[in-house]
Amino acid sequence: MEYLVVNWNIDPVIFHLGGIELRWYSVLFVSGFILGWYIMRSFFRREKINESLLDPMLYMLLICTIVGARLGHCLFYQPDYYLGSWQGFWEIFMPWKGGLASHGGTIAILLGIWWYARKYGRKNDFDYVWVLDHLVIPVAFAACFIRLGNLFNSEIYGGPTSLPWGFVFQRNGETVPCHPTQLYEGGTYLLLGIVLMWLYWKKLDKLYRGTFVGLFLIVCFGSRFLIEFVKNPQVEFEQDMVLNMGQLLSIPFVLLGIGFLVYAYVKKLPAAAVHPERTAQKKDPTHFAHSIEK
Repeated sequence: MEYLVVNWNIDPVIFHLGGIELRWYSVLFVSGFILGWYIMRSFFRREKINESLLDPMLYMLLICTIVGARLGHCLFYQPDYYLGSWQGFWEIFMPWKGGLASHGGTIAILLGIWWYARKYGRKNDFDYVWVLDHLVIPVAFAACFIRLGNLFNSEIYGGPTSLPWGFVFQRNGETVPCHPTQLYEGGTYLLLGIVLMWLYWKKLDKLYRGTFVGLFLIVCFGSRFLIEFVKNPQVEFEQDMVLNMGQLLSIPFVLLGIGFLVYAYVKKLPAAAVHPERTAQKKDPTHFAHSIEK
């Protein structure tokens, strides 16, 4: 079966324009947010939530994702370097030099959504868990895009494998097939997003609030925990650990997902937004909508 091995030598840069370069990772990262915006808009329209609230949500998610993922990498994986000297400290503010951690991004997003729900939720008939339930669906697809970006960067892959779908990451000097863990994770996130989307459109009226985010956290970080067993260590200190940093950080999120499922079936709140004695609300166009329609 060796003939199925993939010799991977894709240039991560699409093109150069002077001193500026456009990378596949950047295109896929931004595409995930654009797709997520359209998905959330369809949810808002179905449940009669003011569409103008999509703008602050988009800005909040962009900031939280980038800042949280960067801080997560610096503090979880390389604190000695980034906090050990002024040079390292200033590089915290240079995400283009590499280093983003999904666990850090998740923590920042959870905090950002708390602010968003507190500011806009009460007047618009939704709460923190409602936002989480809906947002995890586009997040699953965006996470798939990001892992494809990692594949184009030839980064975050696994150890040697004899399986027929191994990738030889030639740009990194690899000569033997390795586990394409980017595809393992990306495929899991894609399947998770499809299942959650199906549940939303077919079973929303029968589900309780907290079910979507609970399933997402359990599957997303449970699969991450398992895939880490075949992934190469990201930093040197992980080589001596029974469980690496990615696995240790995944455990609390799996437990949190179980907690959300317990919450769902104890509280039994409807997953869909409920508008008591509410008159029809005007659908204000968003700034993002204006920009993409031009």
